[in-house]
Amino acid sequence: MEVVMPEPQIYVERTLAIIKPDIIDKEEEIEDIILRSGFHIVQKRKLQLSPEQCSNFYAEKFGKVFFPNLTAYMSSGPIVAMVLARNSAVSYWKELLGPSNSLRARITHAHSLRAFYGTDELRNGLHGSLSTSSAEKEIRFMFPEAILEPIPTGQRARDYLNLYVKPTLLAGLTALCKVKPPDPLVCAVSQRCWQLWVQSLAVSEVPVYRRSAL
Repeated sequence: MEVVMPEPQIYVERTLAIIKPDIIDKEEEIEDIILRSGFHIVQKRKLQLSPEQCSNFYAEKFGKVFFPNLTAYMSSGPIVAMVLARNSAVSYWKELLGPSNSLRARITHAHSLRAFYGTDELRNGLHGSLSTSSAEKEIRFMFPEAILEPIPTGQRARDYLNLYVKPTLLAGLTALCKVKPPDPLVCAVSQRCWQLWVQSLAVSEVPVYRRSAL
């Protein structure tokens, strides 16, 4: 009996991360943690929201007791918004953040980011999307020009590689060979590295996306 293996999938999920006003000075430190945790920072911008913009961003929390304090807190200074990408980005980022209440996080998730950087339930230091649908909505809010295209899978992914990636690599390698670098190993190693990289695209979970202009 022949065993049919499933086709390799190329899929990268995106989520929105926000460094809130009270820990903006920890930006580089937090970005380093993000990258070491396996995320790619696809887009990033620093901005300051008005109270009205904060109200729109947190519209689903309208009517709750803490809503006025939340909008005042989030508009009190600049924030850093980032689109993070990796497999299962939403759940991994939520796990890294820990509970929304920083006081509880220190008890139940002592190594989480909110336990370390947050102050209390309101000033918890960082934001993360709760689901893939809310991530898309929030990314469009913070990055209006973002292009959120479906990630190609299976045959579509292979077509993408053949149409866009391989011709570019071939042209680059051809130009490299024409230059004839003094060390012949440079050309050989470069060719082999590109070959392995292209092969890995078919079986690895890698980000295939387009960036919008910031």
